[in-house]
Amino acid sequence: MAEPAKLTLYSYWRSSCSQRVRIALNIKGLEYEYKAVNLLKGDHFDPEFEKLNPMKYVPALVDGDTVIGDSFAIILYLEDKYPQHPLLPQDPKKKALNLQAASIVGSSIQPLQNLPVLQFIENKFNADEKLTWAQNHINKGFAALEKLLKEHAGKYATGDEVQLADVFLAPQIYAGLVRFQIDMSLYPTLARLNDAYNELPAFQAALPQRQPDAPSPS
Repeated sequence: MAEPAKLTLYSYWRSSCSQRVRIALNIKGLEYEYKAVNLLKGDHFDPEFEKLNPMKYVPALVDGDTVIGDSFAIILYLEDKYPQHPLLPQDPKKKALNLQAASIVGSSIQPLQNLPVLQFIENKFNADEKLTWAQNHINKGFAALEKLLKEHAGKYATGDEVQLADVFLAPQIYAGLVRFQIDMSLYPTLARLNDAYNELPAFQAALPQRQPDAPSPS
């Protein structure tokens, strides 16, 4: 019997979209080959990579003859094909809550602090304006997530099991702290969740600084 094709993840170490997929793969116990795409060097503009993701963004996942170039689509695909350690609950209300939290991160926060957007802001204005821009949008999203989740959170975002909301939240909180100097004391629920994520091996293994393409510490 033939061995199943190994998953291949095209990733950039600091990409929060790539990080959320790495977390999902780790939670589900799926082995994968890591292929680095250096965004600063423009690897994502290579015609061969464009075949994997026409948007020229990371991540991209290859699973046999299946190619997916969007983190949300990748995670939902993994959820369907590899149902072990499910990330979406069966309860419709709780499922909707997870999807809403993930959507806030994926649609209303991360795209507005993405590298091309920040480069545009810096070129049009200056580096200080770039940081102000990112902080404004992250704080707006975090304020919404704090209100959304504070009545529902248990040990994790929507209860006592790690689910989809956590997979999206962890990389965004990390980026807010490390890259954008967000004051997490304004968001006690999110801060507490971040502490919980820091205890989980699947989340720790997905951290940017632990990826093979991360720069060596100076």
